[in-house]
Amino acid sequence: MNNKSDERKYDKIINLPHHQSKKRKHMSMTERAAQFGAFRALTGYEDEIAETARCTDGKIELDEYAKEEINAKLLYINDHIDDEQEITVKYFVPDERKSGGAYVIKTGIVKKIREHEKQLVFMDGTAILLEAIFSIEGKQFIEIE
Repeated sequence: MNNKSDERKYDKIINLPHHQSKKRKHMSMTERAAQFGAFRALTGYEDEIAETARCTDGKIELDEYAKEEINAKLLYINDHIDDEQEITVKYFVPDERKSGGAYVIKTGIVKKIREHEKQLVFMDGTAILLEAIFSIEGKQFIEIE
């Protein structure tokens, strides 16, 4: 619209009223804006950012003394399995998506120790790999320590 002839091309329509459909009701500005609110250009991007930011722990390697202590407690549990004594086990669970994992604490009564599968099985069915165990606590171990 640099010159007067360009401005005159629109003189016939510039002051006409805005078209209103007779078939559809007029949308408010909020309704019109809502049409574009759900648009996400990068689907899954926020989930990827959250996954990258999620922290994991590294598995702590136990020294020989700690391994011997856990083995002594496992032997005690195995010898007294019928006593149904409650214990608390802290163990490492590897992360399924990235390196590292998390330490989980489980409290309950041991049902059995599966020697061939190398698992500690609780009454509720939870099975923990023996190699994942970081510590075992319980009232019954005060005498041992």
